[in-house]
Amino acid sequence: MSESKPQDLYRETVFLPTTSFPMRGNLPRREPEILAGWESEKLDDRLFEQARGRDVFMLHDGPPYANGHLHIGHALNKILKDVINRAHRMSGYGIHYVPGWDCHGLPIEWKIEEEYRKRGQDKDSVPVLQFRAECRAYAQKWLDIQAAEFRRLGVQAEWANRYATMDFSSEAAIAGEIGKFLLNGLLYRGLRPVMWSPVEKTALAEAEIEYRDHESTAIHVAFPFVTDPTPAKALQDVAAVIWTTTPWTIPANRAIAYGPDITYAVVRVDGVGDNATLEPEARVLVAEDLIAPFCEAADITAHHVLYTLPGSALEGAICAHPLRGEGYDFDVPLLPGAHVTTEAGTGLVHTAPAHGEDDFNLGRAYGLEITEMVLGDGRYADWVPLFAGGHVFKAAEPVCQALLEAMQRAVAAGTAPCGLVARAVLVHSYPHSWRSRAPIIYRATPQWFISMDGEGHLRERALTALEKVTFVPAQSRNRLTSMVAGRPDWCISRQRAWGVPIAVFVEKRTGEVLRDAAVMERIVTAFRAEGADAWYSSPAARFLGEGRNPDDYEQVFDIVDVWFESGSTHAFVLGHGDMPFPADLYLEGSDQHRGWFQSSLLESVGTRGVAPYKALVTNGFVLDEQGRKMSKSLGNVIAPQDVNDSLGADILRLWVMNSDTNDDLRIGKEILKQQGELYRRLRNTLRWLLGALDGFTEAERVPFGELPELERWVLHRMSELGSLVARAVETHEWVGVYPALHGFCAADLSAFYFDVRKDTIYCDGASSLKRRAARTVLDQLHRCLCAWLAPVLVFTAEEAWLARPGNAESIHLQPFPELPTQWHDPELGDRWAMLRAVRRVITTEIETARRDGMVKSSLQAALDLPLSEAEAARFDGVDWAELTIVSQADVSIIAGAGSIYLGEDGAQEGVPHGIPTINVATGHKCARCWKVLEEVGQDKAHPELCLRCVDVVRDGA
Repeated sequence: MSESKPQDLYRETVFLPTTSFPMRGNLPRREPEILAGWESEKLDDRLFEQARGRDVFMLHDGPPYANGHLHIGHALNKILKDVINRAHRMSGYGIHYVPGWDCHGLPIEWKIEEEYRKRGQDKDSVPVLQFRAECRAYAQKWLDIQAAEFRRLGVQAEWANRYATMDFSSEAAIAGEIGKFLLNGLLYRGLRPVMWSPVEKTALAEAEIEYRDHESTAIHVAFPFVTDPTPAKALQDVAAVIWTTTPWTIPANRAIAYGPDITYAVVRVDGVGDNATLEPEARVLVAEDLIAPFCEAADITAHHVLYTLPGSALEGAICAHPLRGEGYDFDVPLLPGAHVTTEAGTGLVHTAPAHGEDDFNLGRAYGLEITEMVLGDGRYADWVPLFAGGHVFKAAEPVCQALLEAMQRAVAAGTAPCGLVARAVLVHSYPHSWRSRAPIIYRATPQWFISMDGEGHLRERALTALEKVTFVPAQSRNRLTSMVAGRPDWCISRQRAWGVPIAVFVEKRTGEVLRDAAVMERIVTAFRAEGADAWYSSPAARFLGEGRNPDDYEQVFDIVDVWFESGSTHAFVLGHGDMPFPADLYLEGSDQHRGWFQSSLLESVGTRGVAPYKALVTNGFVLDEQGRKMSKSLGNVIAPQDVNDSLGADILRLWVMNSDTNDDLRIGKEILKQQGELYRRLRNTLRWLLGALDGFTEAERVPFGELPELERWVLHRMSELGSLVARAVETHEWVGVYPALHGFCAADLSAFYFDVRKDTIYCDGASSLKRRAARTVLDQLHRCLCAWLAPVLVFTAEEAWLARPGNAESIHLQPFPELPTQWHDPELGDRWAMLRAVRRVITTEIETARRDGMVKSSLQAALDLPLSEAEAARFDGVDWAELTIVSQADVSIIAGAGSIYLGEDGAQEGVPHGIPTINVATGHKCARCWKVLEEVGQDKAHPELCLRCVDVVRDGA
């Protein structure tokens, strides 16, 4: 039988940590079990009941689109919302978080049409109600999938009370909101250019656009002057030259814009290169500042400026269309335009009023013809000379060829230049549909608009409403206000089938929209009972009522822009029951300044006169570890479902709250691995607390006034963190909060306080004041850390909370602890900041001694610490052996010495003294606490123990 080592004899007398909280989280397995437990305990119902009677904090959920699995951006946004909601609930607010979904619109239509195309079926031959039913079923399928995926992320919400834009009640509310704009006069139908997708055959909103590199044909075109208003007839035999990157719009040209304050020059061509289409002696008009780049583009090798003239002299001048004689026999007036610059081109701007915002505004101001020559699928109408039936994206070649032939005819006839001057390929940023990834065009079509200006003053009222809104981060205010200030009238019509129709009637005889409140009420009532399908299944007479002949009215079947739908969600979520209006907070990605934030603002101001939110919080986009956009082709996509299955949702949640969510975030395998390490430190902190608190009872608790200074310092640090959390709740500014909390756990607790107090907790007697004081603070730490971590580590905090005997109710039903004001002691904080700075100097010397082989552990060391008189006074009462975890410590006070510890504020004049000295401790090692002390062996009954351990063993015996 082997002999027991001395330390084995006393193992049972040491208070070693004991807890059921495992070291390994095993989150992928444990989290679903916790979710199932919450479901069986009806935690959501209990949280709903808890909210009764409380002041409500309302975060209105921006609806994600129900058409696929959640991506990492969804996870970021929903987790951030969930943290804010949970923190407000634990701060005493009632939370009614109603998750929502956007269910109508083109992406879902596109998916159903894809299925038709696979079957060789024509979508237009399918009855509209059948098509809409298929779209509804598709949206419902993905809504259910996404809801389950959000719940797996730990997001708490009123899932049974969720909203969807395709619910009958929602469709009725959206129709009602359209009706309000109709009745207040802000809704009108007009012909003007809108961003149009020839692939999807519908108008698009700015928020549905992405800019991608696109290769365009850029051309310079000569328009010969036919009427010259200048006194000297200076423009006879001269051609005005324009530059455009959209050759397909040349057939729609109806004017040329000039800058009244720009100086123009009549340039005579003296020499040309092999690629020139102009001949020597040709005369052209361009801006003086752009002569050099123009000559380079036109391959003009020599030229001469005949004379210059101010732009204002061009007033009244008229050119001929370059394709005159080919069906384009109309005048092209020169008109002053404020948008004309000399940044590029020629300083003369080709103007096609049907295909550009500036062009349209200029054309409308001067009564130009707005030609609808391009059809919805991007083809020229059959009546368009030369190009009928051709697609605009394939028009560059035939247009250039026609213009080249026109130039050749002009050269042969010896007349002023007319037609193609130069051609080049330009790669530039161009708007594309973010769904089809196809380029879009500007196309004038009759559409339904909400007026931004005029009698309703919607723009002005919206900008005024924004002045009362809080923005996080603050600089995002400029983005939204500038977008509202500069946006055109809101085009809300779409030429599709799956959505809420713009349920209005237009009188055929007058073209006037019917503005009748009773008609709108009948429409809304029908939608509420049957959904928007009622518009397609019912005769018009049902809505028009008695006294009106349906044959006299056009029933509008355009659907409303999905941004109007989502912008209307406040109308059917907020302001009902416990849901206050306006919301306290809207929180979405930074792209929603041109999307949901803006549409919600305009919709609410237009119908209610106020913004639907008090504050806006913006989060950034998610990029990969190299800062690249995620894409399947790059293989850098991180799916939240994969993170849940491999690491756990708490790791993903921790990543969100450890990031700067105000900016773009990065994620990848290495970053998630780092988050896993941070998580393990937090988990180990909780585990150590639970182990050290084994058996703690209220009888042990030590009043604040009797706590040692070190314990009071920990409470001070907790008060600082409590204030940090409270401030984040109030301001919605959470960046840096959880990194600070992790730093507290890792640096203040694990690497310092726990390290210093392990000896006390493990080896002091149960009745020791110091041990009871430490465990009193550990109890507070456990309560606070579980609560503060609960909004983020929703599963781990629950597990750590319930692992404590006596805690039967979920941590998510608990409030944040109210910390006594007496805990806050900045002077004590400063003192211990200095003490820890000195301690770092000492531990560096101990580590050096350990590396050199002098000692194997710090408890084998003895410390000789020289201090100045000022330092000795400042550090009076400090147990340096305990603080630095050595067995022995001596302090030497050196009179008149300067300081290397306190810095300039505490330094005294004199010669700086030496650094701490580490020696080998003398005496024997205590078999129970492992300190090396001279007193070991003095007790004959327990010769292996120090006197402190002798007392503990005796009392225990």
